[in-house]
Amino acid sequence: MSEAVDHEVEAEESPDVDDPILEVDGLKKSFGGLVATDDVSIAVERGSITGLIGPNGAGKSTLFNLISGFYEPDAGQVLVGDSDVTGLPPHEIVQRGLVRTFQTPKKLEGMSVREAMLVGPQAQPGESLVPIWLSPSSVADAERANLDRAEELLQLFEIDHLATERATEVSGGQLKLIELARAIIAEPDILLLDEPVAGVNPTLARKLAGFIEELNESYGLTFFIVEHDINFIMRLSDRIVVLDRGRVLTTGSPQAVKSDSRVIDAYLGGGGP
Repeated sequence: MSEAVDHEVEAEESPDVDDPILEVDGLKKSFGGLVATDDVSIAVERGSITGLIGPNGAGKSTLFNLISGFYEPDAGQVLVGDSDVTGLPPHEIVQRGLVRTFQTPKKLEGMSVREAMLVGPQAQPGESLVPIWLSPSSVADAERANLDRAEELLQLFEIDHLATERATEVSGGQLKLIELARAIIAEPDILLLDEPVAGVNPTLARKLAGFIEELNESYGLTFFIVEHDINFIMRLSDRIVVLDRGRVLTTGSPQAVKSDSRVIDAYLGGGGP
């Protein structure tokens, strides 16, 4: 597991980091009279595993939807690398390097697992008629490379035996692995995981943690993870962001956040994680 270095920092920190890959500044979103996110500012360090926690109703899902383009903010800005992606639709944000998964993975009807994987790669030349007619060999090379990458990832996640199975017929836990693999094949700079271990057994949760660590350590992939399983996210993360009632309560190392009385009070007041 990746270990956060304890420098005895205070839990409350500036949102600034040395090399941010994701920056959120003053993000606000209301639904009628309900304020879901209230002036949220955070930054995610490139190459880190950053956790997002908070009691039920804290605004975690809303924040993920705002960052990934599924909601349009009322105010504020979202930067991915050097790109301002505020208000862009999800597919354009994916093209800027940010990909997300969902708490309940979407099943692709009528596809095998292998075919579902091949939906993920970006800028496939075979999607346009011009290269198909003018450069069919380059299209074939790209498709072969995508297929090889899909097989490699299915093996990495130990689900290559499911390649020919219908994507709608695998178990919920297997579907979580497939969605993670399909997100990776899009070659993101940062991957947002929405409750990756929700509804999975402890054995699979440990495997998912190991896969996330390997992708982070060996490939330098940045993760921003919202998760209700506090033990899982505390063990895995370098840094934790805590939301409460739509605002950032604190940020810091897992050790600092875990011992912060405000975090304890927020969870007790919110009915627990």
